[in-house]
Amino acid sequence: MEEVDGIIVTALKELGCEFGDSVVNLQQFTADMVVEACVRCLKIINPDFDGTTVLPEAMSARYRMCSTLANACQSLGYQGEIGYQTFLYSSMKEWRKLLMFVLEKLPKENIQSPDQPTGARVLLSRTIAAELGSVLANPWTPGVCKRKSTVRSGSKWWLEGARGTHGYHATSVEAPEGLGVVGARVPKEIKHYYTQYMPYVSEQPHVRGDVLASLLEKNANSLAAQQEWETEWNQSGLASRLSEQEYLARKKQKLQKRLADHLRSSAQSGQVRGVFGQVTDLEQLLKTFTERSGNYVKGSRFQHAEKLQFAKEAEDSPQMEEASEEELQRRREEEINALQEQLEGLTAQLEGLELNTKKYSTTMQHIAELQGQYEAKNKDEEEAYQLKKKTYDLLPNADENIAKLQELNQSSADKLEKFAGKWEEIRAPLVARYRDLKDKNKNQSVTTTLLLEEMKMMRERMKQVADETRAKDDLYKQLVAEYGRMTKDLNRGAYTRRISEILSNIRRQKEDIEKILVDTRVVQKEINQLSGKLDRLFTVTDEQVFKDAKKDEARRAAYKLLASLRENCDQLVEAIKENSLIRREQRDLEEEIDKETGKKVAANLEKISADLEEMKRENAQLLSQA
Repeated sequence: MEEVDGIIVTALKELGCEFGDSVVNLQQFTADMVVEACVRCLKIINPDFDGTTVLPEAMSARYRMCSTLANACQSLGYQGEIGYQTFLYSSMKEWRKLLMFVLEKLPKENIQSPDQPTGARVLLSRTIAAELGSVLANPWTPGVCKRKSTVRSGSKWWLEGARGTHGYHATSVEAPEGLGVVGARVPKEIKHYYTQYMPYVSEQPHVRGDVLASLLEKNANSLAAQQEWETEWNQSGLASRLSEQEYLARKKQKLQKRLADHLRSSAQSGQVRGVFGQVTDLEQLLKTFTERSGNYVKGSRFQHAEKLQFAKEAEDSPQMEEASEEELQRRREEEINALQEQLEGLTAQLEGLELNTKKYSTTMQHIAELQGQYEAKNKDEEEAYQLKKKTYDLLPNADENIAKLQELNQSSADKLEKFAGKWEEIRAPLVARYRDLKDKNKNQSVTTTLLLEEMKMMRERMKQVADETRAKDDLYKQLVAEYGRMTKDLNRGAYTRRISEILSNIRRQKEDIEKILVDTRVVQKEINQLSGKLDRLFTVTDEQVFKDAKKDEARRAAYKLLASLRENCDQLVEAIKENSLIRREQRDLEEEIDKETGKKVAANLEKISADLEEMKRENAQLLSQA
């Protein structure tokens, strides 16, 4: 049990129990040490458990505290007999059983396995929790003792309050691109700009406190753009069977064409809606831009009305000073009503002009369609007229012209037959080549599709391998960090060797027990066989002797002696069995005596007597105080 005691003592020391270096087994434990170990384990198992790790001096307080610990252990499922006496007057064996139980009940979520999700996020969360715990453990410091919300605690500076915080405000920052990429070609001019003229990232924001937020924003935008490009390339780029440069160039051409078509349609429709209202002519919109960019600023009707009102008020200021307040209010209402009527009239006029413009545009489109129809009809009629005119010119010499037409038709037919023969000569190899190319293209399409699917699978596999690599890197960093935080004075090889020795001893004992059980079965089997054989022999002998005993007196005496011998043998066997039972009971009683001796009944009785005297003395003091 020394190896088990060593493992228990080491585990309790790692939990924070303040045992001396000389304590190596449970024989050196005291009631105070057992209570401290149980309280620390119960606090880890149940964070809501409230208890001190030090036994109080008063016996009544000790009794209450040990009873509380016993109830807590019973609520966790402890099966053995437990009470306040287990902590105060128990033996080393019961202490070992209790400590092994509470150590087995410790939560296992803090022990990370390779199958559990680990990474930098878990490590960061643990670090943040540890830092927050150390900060919360420090007492609060008044504001007069802090400068810029900083306070020193131990060997570190901490930030308290909200005076030193900064709002999240990001600005646009630029960083060199393509310098660290293998195979990327960066022009010399851009490199020269990067090295000589481009300011540092920390100097680009106008406010120094915006550097971190700007960098985070730029990194997030870059990551989002990269993810969007990978998604687009996997969905549309690979299906187009183009390279990345060709795909980007094609996408750029499509965007330029779409933008040009949109601008062209907007210019042709003559109606552009913008922030300046509804303008029915593109030139008028450009003129509006020009007027706004010049020295003269064209205002709205409301602005002109407001300026006119202010001008009138400036001219009539001497008179308005003399006028009453009611007159001034009446004039303002009249002016507002007049301007409102004027505005409604102009709005109605503008709507009428817009309606007329739409009607004229519809009429012009209808007229343009009719004009196109008439032009097409006129062209068809001109072609029919030319054909009829040529036919009428041939009528005066009809026979001669018919003969010429027949000759021309025959020569054309001969030429057509010659061309058809030549075309067949050219067409046959072309058709054969076309079919071969078509089959090759079909096979190549199938091969390309298979390669495309294989590329997609390889990309997915690459992503999975990359994710696994990142997870393993995070796990490696986490394990390295945890290894750095662990104490290096533990000889884990010794513990492993001890555990191996314990397992080998258990295995050896198990083999010995199995051998003993086999031998016991064999002996029991032999005893059963001999008992059966003996019973059969006695039965046969009894029958033979009993037959002869009827004829001779000596044989009758021999039969009586045989019966007495059988009875004496049975009594001897029973005596041997009782002797074996008595020896077994003796061994059990010796074990019980050893157990009771190990419980230190005499020492515990003396301790209980001393505690009883102490409690009587405390009760007497309380009575005297009352």
